[in-house]
Amino acid sequence: MEELKYNIYKLDDKDPIPFELLLLADPSKNVIEDYLYRGNCFVYKTDEIVGVYVLIKTRPNTMELVNVAVKENMQGKGIGKKLVLHAIFMARKEGANTLEIGTGNSSLQQLGLYQKCGFRIIGVDKDFFTKHYEEEIMENGIVCRDMIRLSMDL
Repeated sequence: MEELKYNIYKLDDKDPIPFELLLLADPSKNVIEDYLYRGNCFVYKTDEIVGVYVLIKTRPNTMELVNVAVKENMQGKGIGKKLVLHAIFMARKEGANTLEIGTGNSSLQQLGLYQKCGFRIIGVDKDFFTKHYEEEIMENGIVCRDMIRLSMDL
């Protein structure tokens, strides 16, 4: 397999927001717009933008990785892992001591990826997705109800 030539960089105010990618990881445009306003959006670009993540400051010395998405035809090539590792690097660079992430109970691949990158499960927000999203989310044949919270000491 040939090595992808890529660049990860932070979007600035004049760059278009890659909503089509962000919506792969979060089905609510309203929720996405809320955390984009509070955070920084980073994109993974080859010939085109194929990956994205958003990093927000949540508390003193704590940041949260709130959206990691890779274009469907580019999944399985290690891009998600590169995005997560870049987010860890950026959180450290910003002086954070803790990086948190949350994902659905039905997001089996994401749970595996985050743990492989060093995150540990710290809790469950029961019924998070049923309370905060109007439409039912189904993934891997499982109804997404609960937010699995993970954290990493930096």
